[in-house]
Formats: sequence, structure tokens, C-alpha cells
Amino acid sequence: MLKITFFLLLPFLELAAQSQYELNSGWECSNISGVTVKGEALSVPSYKLTGWLPATVPGTVLTTLLNNKLVPDPFYGMNNMRIPDIYHIGRDHYTYWFVKDFTEAQPAADGQVWLHFRGVNDGCDIYLNGHRLNATTHFGTYLRFSYNITPWLAKDGHNRLAVIVYPSAILGNPNGGQGGDGTIAKNVGPQYTAGWDWIQPMRDRNTGIWDKVTIERTGAVRIKNPHIVTRVPGVRLPDTKVQAPATILVSTELENATAKSIAGTVSYKLAGNTISKKVTIAPHATVEVQLPDLELKQPALWWPAGYGPQNLYQLKLSFNTTKAEDTEDVEFGVREIQTYWNAHTNSREVAVNGQKIFIKGGNWITSDAMFRFSKERYDAEIRFHRDMNLNLIRIWGGSLTERPEFYEACDKYGLLVFQDFWMSGDCNGRWVDPMKKESQWTRRQYPDDHSLFITSVIDQVKMLRNYASLAFWCGGNEITPPEDILSVMRDSIIPKLDGTRFFFHYSNTDSMSYNSLGGNGDGPYNIQPLSVFWNERTFPFNSEVGSVGVGDYESLERFMPEENMVAPVNTPNGVDSVWDYHKYIPYFDHLDPYGKPKDIRDFANKAQLVNYDQYRGLMEGFSAHMWDWYTGVIIWKTQNPWTALRGQMYDYYLDPNACLYGLHNGSAPLHAMCNPTDGSIYSVNNTFKYYTDVMLELKAYNMAGKDSLITQVFTEISPKTVQKYLSVKSAIEGLGSKEGMFLSVRLRDKNQQVISDNLYWFPDAKGNYSGLQKMEAAKVQITAHKAGTDSIAVKISNPANGPVAFFNRVSLVDAQTKKRILPVFYNDNYVSVLPGEEKIVTISGDMVGKSGNAAVSVYGWNVPEQYISIN
Repeated sequence: MLKITFFLLLPFLELAAQSQYELNSGWECSNISGVTVKGEALSVPSYKLTGWLPATVPGTVLTTLLNNKLVPDPFYGMNNMRIPDIYHIGRDHYTYWFVKDFTEAQPAADGQVWLHFRGVNDGCDIYLNGHRLNATTHFGTYLRFSYNITPWLAKDGHNRLAVIVYPSAILGNPNGGQGGDGTIAKNVGPQYTAGWDWIQPMRDRNTGIWDKVTIERTGAVRIKNPHIVTRVPGVRLPDTKVQAPATILVSTELENATAKSIAGTVSYKLAGNTISKKVTIAPHATVEVQLPDLELKQPALWWPAGYGPQNLYQLKLSFNTTKAEDTEDVEFGVREIQTYWNAHTNSREVAVNGQKIFIKGGNWITSDAMFRFSKERYDAEIRFHRDMNLNLIRIWGGSLTERPEFYEACDKYGLLVFQDFWMSGDCNGRWVDPMKKESQWTRRQYPDDHSLFITSVIDQVKMLRNYASLAFWCGGNEITPPEDILSVMRDSIIPKLDGTRFFFHYSNTDSMSYNSLGGNGDGPYNIQPLSVFWNERTFPFNSEVGSVGVGDYESLERFMPEENMVAPVNTPNGVDSVWDYHKYIPYFDHLDPYGKPKDIRDFANKAQLVNYDQYRGLMEGFSAHMWDWYTGVIIWKTQNPWTALRGQMYDYYLDPNACLYGLHNGSAPLHAMCNPTDGSIYSVNNTFKYYTDVMLELKAYNMAGKDSLITQVFTEISPKTVQKYLSVKSAIEGLGSKEGMFLSVRLRDKNQQVISDNLYWFPDAKGNYSGLQKMEAAKVQITAHKAGTDSIAVKISNPANGPVAFFNRVSLVDAQTKKRILPVFYNDNYVSVLPGEEKIVTISGDMVGKSGNAAVSVYGWNVPEQYISIN
């Protein structure tokens, strides 16, 4: 019996022995000036490497130099100016050999071993054990490539891989323009590396083996590029007990690496169903196989954040002959994304599983300007976006096609993704620009190699198409690709290789948002009066609109030298060189109503009040007109991959500022709000739930904390609607004329629990926050205790008969150094506590569990900073 069991398990044991692993440590590198032999000799394991540097792979050349302390941190102060720029010093300065010794035995029988590169910028030649693997130099920042290295593996299992990486052919003059002089776009690669209005140039233009290198073992046949399509007909709800079936369509490529025909079965199991198909693959051939469709009963659907759960399925695709040849694990969500033209708004409307979704999005550049990516950082950043109550991220076209780990996090947290390809109107010729080297007509035909662009698109579509979060493809940022590229993408690549997602020709195309207002269909990008967000109609699906985003004092001191920690003055040129270098957008006189900043700390704290108000007001203003003026909005922008002083909800070091929590509040799925210009009260419901017997409660508070009930009224709130109630303008003007006032706008459920909580602060009749400036201190009581292995509950109690405890920042800090522990996540922050009430702020995340000696810091407008021990 034991013998029979062993033979039954044999295929699975062989399968388990197959594996894929990363070559992500133990690399060494040398500039080409220090290498006198050719790649064939260098890649022989016995060749001694003398004086080589430890190399960071995946990583860029600049990352390796930084990690070896050969250059200063380009994100700090003016250090980037001290690093030689490739345009001036020449390509050879950043041309490097990378070498990796690894152990891999020759496989038995028909076994195969594959070497995979997921991203090299820009050109490279590859050698293994004295053999050159690529006949011609590989080019293409975004192009994956693989080699069957089985014939070249060493008999003793000791192997050496040597890769020379060449910078882009065109380096771009970093002359201060968007993408420098624009010629960086002649390459098929990231354009921001020559500098933009939110970043300084990356000196090596991100040259390097910037993404993963892996070794894979298979049998004679390798599974490649599986494709899973989910069809979800009809109109669905996430909490339906009986869910109608969905249809699952699975196909895959199979590559036969041997000189003989191979017959076998490709199959997968899902929800108790086994789907399979027999196939014969000719020698040295690759075939695409479509398996029979599966009707998936009672599917657990995937929904965007705020609308339902993010259910995911695991599917193991396998190819078997008399033994297991290869498997491929695919995680996917069952959902269907539809789009329609809304003739009322004149813009694109998005639906998921038949339900229309009001798009609340953020623009994303990339996680790190030097391409230092990690699964953990991606997870943290996407979690922040979920915590902002957003439901979409747009990947800007001047950067890259985001990595699978980014999409895994978006699948996990429910963020739809709008993926641009690698074009930008700035570099690719949409506008007259005196900073650009070549004419619009010439730039309009960038890049130089159209075939490489098309090949890269094909590859990246195959890499990303299985992710539930991927919602749209887009030809480029603010411009289409050249017509020959566009037509192939639109008419062939996207329909044939995907066929499930809408393709926007460019990011602000009329097919997304009909522009009847003139201009570019984007913006503005700076501080706006709240009346603009609420009362002035803009583009009906604005792909880029935003404001400021300076972090607080703790954020600034991470990358600002001490001598530059000085509050800027209210003039266009009122900042020093470091602030200017880090792309500061002036706040001008917007802080003055709170009292002119006394110093840098006071400036940063008051900036948070403006930050909060701006992003709460932005999303509230758009939401107030959803389905009437707008079908969506995408904020420019929600993060920085560099230490920039603009457009960010959290800083490069993953420390959130008040922008995040103003947006968190203003974007809440169920939200009660006030138009600050006319006092109109609204509710907005971005859920599928119907709320009955809801109490709308409006209270005013003066600076001493005395409250006045304005009104409370029962209401019903329908799904996916915005509802206008009454105006409280007279109450605001009457009660707040002398010192200003607070307005509490709440919704309570039938159990009298608060389900929407919004507190506004209004200035006096002269537009100044005179009452805030002389508020008495709130005598709060604060406690903190562990609420779980990775969570802490912080309770702020404000006694009755005192003032509002206004605008409190909660932080998890090291108990000794008092420095913030990052990243951690707060269910809310910059919170205010009304007299006689309490609020609980929950801190969570992996770092909470890892931080043994931690404390909680709390400070507010009228709450002195306190450090609280954690019980």
C-alpha cells in the first residue's frame, strides 16, 4: 500500500522539486573602466574579481553607489547637485558590469532551467559560464526577456552570470524643463529621470538591472503568460446570499523546449471543478491553448474599495505528461468592468459588476524615483490610498508600467488602476516649449524605435492583464502615441491580448471627459478657494486636479538641513535654494488668517490646516455634483517618489500629513458635508446601501466650547446619490461673525451611533480665525493600550464645559528618541474632540507589532504635546 501511495504522489513530488527563485543577493559590480576582459572570460567562475563593489540587484547603478557610500543621498538637501549627471560626464561613468555566482545543477532528462529578467534599463549583454546568451544587445526598459540556460549550466553546478548594462542611448539634457530638453523620450523608457516640475534629475537616468532576476526550473514544457477572463453578467450586489454564476475563461501559452513533439494535458482546479484539455506541442514550438469555459456558481466577487469585499481566488495551472512538467499560480478576482458614455455629464462613467462607481482617484508616479521597490512598500502605499477612501489610482505615463507587486496590493485593497503607457505631452510634442531641443513635429514621432515600443506594450499587457484591479489602458499622458503605434495598440494589441478593458487614447481625451471649457482638460494644481471646488464647474472627469502638500515639521527635518529649516515668506521668491530645489509650491497668504507663522514648526503646523481643508473641500465639491456635473475626479497627485514639497498625502518616508486625512474625511463612502460658501448641507452616499431612519444633526460650537443645536432631522439616503437639505449660512454668519465658530455635521443611525462625523472651522466676518488664535487649552485625558498584536487604541477624552480639543495629530514614536515609527496606519488623524466626548484613534500595521519600545505622541492646536505610555 505504501508503494502504491508513493507512485501516486510521484508526479507531485517532482513538481514540488521544481521551483523559481530570485537572484537578489551576492551580486558584485564594476565600472567598465576597471574591466579589461570580455564577457566570455569574465563569466567563467574561476576568473577572480578583484576590487569589485557589492551590488544592489534589483537596483540602479546610483542605488549601488549610494549603498557603498560613494555618492551622498540625492534625496537630502542639495546632495543631488553633488552627483555627476550622465549628460555631462558621459555614459561610460554609469556603464557597469554586474556579476553573480549561483549554484544550479544540470537538470535530469528533459528538465529545463530558465533565466528571466523582468526589467533592465536600458541595454544589456548577458554571459553565462563563458557563453554569450543574447546574439544582439537587449534593449527595452519595459521588456521582459528569458533565456533557456540548460545547455550552458556547469557540470559541477557552480555558475557565473555576467551582465553589462548600458545607459539609454539618448540621455536628455537636464535643463530644467519637463523631461529636460525632451530628448529623453527618444528612448522607450521613463521620461521623468531628466527632471520634472516635481523632481530633480536622476543622475544615472535609472540605469541598471532595476527589476527582478529569477531562475526557473521546469520540465520539457513551460507555461507562459496565462490569461484569465471573468464574465459577470447583470447587475450585482456584494451582500447577495444567492449570487448568479460567473464565467471563467482560461488560456495559456505552452513552450516546448525540446526537439521532440510532446503530448500532455493542461488543466486547473477551481471551486471543486477540474477543467482540462489535451494538447500536442511540436518541437521547439510555442502554442496558445484555450481551455473550456467554466461556469462558476455562487462566485465571491471582487469589488472596489468602499463598495464591497476584495475576494480573490487562487488558481494553479499545470501541464502534465506522464509527469508534471510545469505549474503556474495565478491569483485573480472575479469581476467585470464596464464603461458607458454619460450624455448628461459628457464624460465616461465606470461600472463594476453592473453597478456604477463614482471615481475618486489619485495620480501616482512610482514608488521610488531610484526604483528601490519592495512588496512591503507597495503594500503600505496602496493601503494609504485605500485609507484615503479612494477607489482608483492612475499611473502617469512619464514613468513606468507598474510592477506586479503594485497590482497585487491594488487587488488586495480594492484600488482600480488606470495604466498609462510611456508618453507625455511635455516631451512628445503636444505644446510649444522653448526648453525642448527639437521641434514639435520631430518630438511627435518619439520614440526613435516604434517597433520596440509596440513589442514592449505586448509584453506588459501579458504581464498585467490578470489583475482584477487593472481597469483601463491609456496611450499616454496628455497625448496619443504616434499614429502607427496608436493604431496597433487600439485595433490589435489591446483587443486581442486583453479584450476586457477600455482603452483611452490619452489621459485627458474627449472620450474620457469632453472638454468644453478650453485649456488642456487638466488642473489646476495649487491652492484654490473652497468656492472653486464647490461652485465652479470644471472638466466632467478631471484626470489631474490638485493642491499643495507640505509635510509637518517632523517630515521636513528628514531631508532639510538644519540651516534651511526656516519658514518661507509670502512672496514668489520667498524660499531659499533648498526649498526651491525640492519644488515648493508657495502657500502665500493662506496661512495668515491663522496668525502669521512664528517659525518653521508653526508654519508646518498651520500648513496642515490648509492641507486638510483643501483636500476635504476638493472631494466634497466634486462629490456634491456627482452624476450631474461629474462622473469622477483624479487628484494630482497623491504621492512623491522623491522628497518633493508638493502634491502628496504622505511623504517619501511614508509619513502621512493632513492631506491624507482631509481626503479620508471628504471621500468617506457615506458622508454629510457643508458647502462653506453658502452653508448648504448635503449627504453623499457612495455605497449600494439604503439608509433609513438616519438623523442629520447640525450643531454650532463657539471658541469656549458652548454648543447650539441648529437642527436635527430624520432622513432617508438612497444608494449612489447626493442629496441637498438646507442652508445654515445665517447661523454661520450670526454665530461666527465675531470670533469664528465650529460646525458639527453628523449622521446618526437608528441606534444613535455616529456614522458620519464632520467638523468645520469657520473664520470671523473679516476672514480671520481670530477665535482659534486665542483658544484656551483643552484639558484632555489620553490613554493608549494594545488592542491586538499589531494595533494600538488611543483614546482622547475631552471633558465637558471646556473648548473643542482641536486638530490633534496622533503618532507612534520610539519611546527614547521620540522619532516616529514608520510606516503605521491610523483609522483617522488630525482629529478634533468635542466637549464631553471622546474619540478613539487606532494605530495598526506590522511595525506596531515590531516596535517593542514605543510610545504615543499627541499634540493639537490647543493641546500641548504629550507622550503616552502604551498599556
